[in-house]
Amino acid sequence: MNSKKTTEYVDWNAEIPVIRYKALDDLGCVEHGFSTRLGGVSEGIYSSMNLSYTRGDSKARVDENFRRFCTAVHMDWEKIVSTDQTHTANVRAVTEEDAGHGITRPKTSYNIDGQVTNVPGLPLITYHADCVPLFFVDPVKKAIGLTHSGWRGTAARIGACTVAAMTKHYGSEPKDIVGVIGPSICQSCYEVSRDVAEAFEKDFRVTETLMYAKENGKYQLNLWEANRQVMLDAG
Repeated sequence: MNSKKTTEYVDWNAEIPVIRYKALDDLGCVEHGFSTRLGGVSEGIYSSMNLSYTRGDSKARVDENFRRFCTAVHMDWEKIVSTDQTHTANVRAVTEEDAGHGITRPKTSYNIDGQVTNVPGLPLITYHADCVPLFFVDPVKKAIGLTHSGWRGTAARIGACTVAAMTKHYGSEPKDIVGVIGPSICQSCYEVSRDVAEAFEKDFRVTETLMYAKENGKYQLNLWEANRQVMLDAG
């Protein structure tokens, strides 16, 4: 998998603010973006770019928010394929038949934290709070992946599972895949307990960049570094 510095930036020229990555822009074969809380129509505690149907907001407002966001990233919101956030390492290959899954029609599969596809114009979406979004693009086989990687998913190496799914279903070569680690919680803000630390001590290269102990018995964990290791180990 390609490893190079990438530039995260906010596209203020879009209909709404969208966080993008130059490494993916430069490929010229994929639309992508990460939403902010700005530019939507939701009000009150949901203000304003709320993209969740499960928190009590008006469906009509969430629909409009999706329409606005997808317009900004040049995608068809009615074809979005969504996932759950259940902190698994489960990755699903999606096809044209899945268009609208969880958005404009009911879900038919659950317990999925990652998705891959090679269908042009089929948008994938994952939801995040503090957890890490992982973007994958194979410009050779024209395949993509999108993954939700919380600490459990990271410890289970869901990023590598996503690469394996792209290899299995589309013949991707890991060396051709460009991977991006999206906006998420940083090490200085992410305090974890001993049980979480142990999960990373088993299978990761532990340095202070990945994790360090504190006097209160807790640890500061760097999920960005953990996922970087996962991506590099995946090839």
